[in-house]
Amino acid sequence: MDGGTGEAVGARDERAPGGPGAGSRGPDRRRVLVVAAGLAGAWPAGAGPAAAQARGGRTAARAAPAGGGLDVPAENSLPGDPGWRVVRPGAPHAVEGFASRTSVLPGEPFDLYVSTPSASYTVSAYRMGWYGGARARLVWRSAPVPGARQTAAVAEGPTRTVRADWRPSMGVDTTGWPEGCYLLRLDTTDGRAQRFVPLTVRSRTTAGRLVVVNAVATWQAYNRWGGADLYRGGTGKKDSRSLAVSFDRPYAARNGAGQFAFFEAPLVALAERMGLPLAYATGVDLAREAGLLLGATGIVSPGHDEYWSPQQRRHVMRARDRGSNLAVLGANCCYRRVRFEPSPVGPDRTVVCFKEDYEADPGYRAGLPPTNDFRRAPLPQPESELYGMMYDGYPVDAPYVVADPSHWLLKGTGARYGDAFAHLVGVEYDRVDPARPAPAPVEVIARSPVVRNGRRTRAESVYMTLPSGAGVFATGTMRWVEALDATGGAGKANHGMDGRTGAFARTVTENLLRVFSRGPAGLTHRPA
Repeated sequence: MDGGTGEAVGARDERAPGGPGAGSRGPDRRRVLVVAAGLAGAWPAGAGPAAAQARGGRTAARAAPAGGGLDVPAENSLPGDPGWRVVRPGAPHAVEGFASRTSVLPGEPFDLYVSTPSASYTVSAYRMGWYGGARARLVWRSAPVPGARQTAAVAEGPTRTVRADWRPSMGVDTTGWPEGCYLLRLDTTDGRAQRFVPLTVRSRTTAGRLVVVNAVATWQAYNRWGGADLYRGGTGKKDSRSLAVSFDRPYAARNGAGQFAFFEAPLVALAERMGLPLAYATGVDLAREAGLLLGATGIVSPGHDEYWSPQQRRHVMRARDRGSNLAVLGANCCYRRVRFEPSPVGPDRTVVCFKEDYEADPGYRAGLPPTNDFRRAPLPQPESELYGMMYDGYPVDAPYVVADPSHWLLKGTGARYGDAFAHLVGVEYDRVDPARPAPAPVEVIARSPVVRNGRRTRAESVYMTLPSGAGVFATGTMRWVEALDATGGAGKANHGMDGRTGAFARTVTENLLRVFSRGPAGLTHRPA
C-alpha cells in the first residue's frame, strides 16, 4: 500500500461506515472484456531437540501418505480442539516468542525464543484446518519449560531494524507433524497469559496440488513489535520507519498471530473443509526454491500479500506460464519489491525494503534490484503483468457490485446483474488499467464504484486465461478472505459484512478452488 497508510491495515481497519444497500437489479449483461496493453541453521548450545527438552503430552499425529502429499480429508477427520484460541493475552510482554524458522519441512527441528516473567510456560502446537468446524488440532504439547524474561528490543544501525536479541529457550522436533499452517500457543503455567507464534510446516512437493502461500513478508512489514515497522517508527512518522525488518522478534498483534488470523486462516479452513489436494509454503520458500512450484495445479495468494522478492515473482510467473492457475484473493498484491538477507539467527530472516529511499540501499548501490515499488523506475514491473490488475488505493468501504452474473465463478450464488454486497470492497482495492501490460485479456466479473479521497473510481474482479492454459482470478478487494467468516448479522468484526455477503464469497471461492485444483482452468473454462 502507499506509504503512510500501513497502520490502518495493520490494525485491521475496524471502521465500517454505512454503505449503500443492495444495488439495483437489471438484465444480465454479456461478459466484459478489457484488453490491456502488451503483453536450517545449526542448533545453539543448550537448545537440544524437543525429544530431550519438551516431550510431554504429544498427541498422536498422522503421518503423510506415501508420496509425501498431505491427505487432507484424513487429516481433517481427526478430532479438533475448539479450545485452541488465545483468550487471555495478558499484559504486554507477559509472554511472547518467535521461531527460528518461518517454515520447516515435516520432521525438521527449530528453536523457539520465549520471554516471560512467569516461572514456567507450556507450548501447544495447533495445526489449523477444518476439523468439523473446530478449525485446529492439537498436534503436540510440551512439558512445562522454565520461564525467563529476555532483553528489550534493540534497533540496529542505519536501517533501524528492530530485533529481539534473545537466547534460544528450547528446541522443538516436528517429527510426525503434518504439513500445514500452525499456531504455537504459549501458556504461562500461572494462567496469566497466552500468545501465539506462527509457523508453517511446508510441503516437500506441490505437484498435483493447490498451493496455499503464507504471506510472511507482509506480516513482518506491518509488525510494530519494538516500536517500528516499514511504515513508521519511534516518532510515529515516516522518517523514523525501519528500512529493513526482522523475523527475529514476536508479532505485536494482541494474540501474536500477525496477519494470519484474519487474512489467511478463513481461507485455510474453507479449503480444508472442501478436502482439496493442498500444499503449503511461504513466500520465502517460493523465493528460495526455484522448482518448488513444479507441477502445482494452482497458487493461492491470500488476503494481503503485498511484499514479494523478485525471485518469488519470477518463480510464480514461471509456474503460471507453465499452466499453474493463480488466485489472488486480496488486493495490493506483489506491490513492494523486497530482498531477503540473513540475521544473527539464520538465512532469509531480514526483509529489506527502502521504498522511495532505494538509492540509499547498499544492496542497490552494489548492483542488486531496487527495493521499491515494483511498478516504479528504475526497474518498472507493474503488478498487472502478474495478475492483470493494478493497486489503486486506500481507504475505501463500498459494496461489491456484480457485473457478470453468468460467469462460472458465480454459479450457485443466485446473484443478478447489479446485485451489491455491502462492505465487501475495502480497505484497499485494485482495478484494471488498460494502459498497463497484462498477460491476457481480462473478463470483468464485478465492477464496484468507490470514492477515495473525493475521487470517483472503481474496484474490479477479473478472470483471464493464458496461452499456457492457466486461469488467473483476482478479487480486487482486501476483504475477500475476511468475508469467508461472515456468517450472521452485520458486525464490527467483519467490517459490517453480513451472512449474505459471506455466503456469496464462500460460494465463489469454492467454485474457484474446485476448478483450480483440477489443473489448467483455461482448458475447461475459457472466455465466452
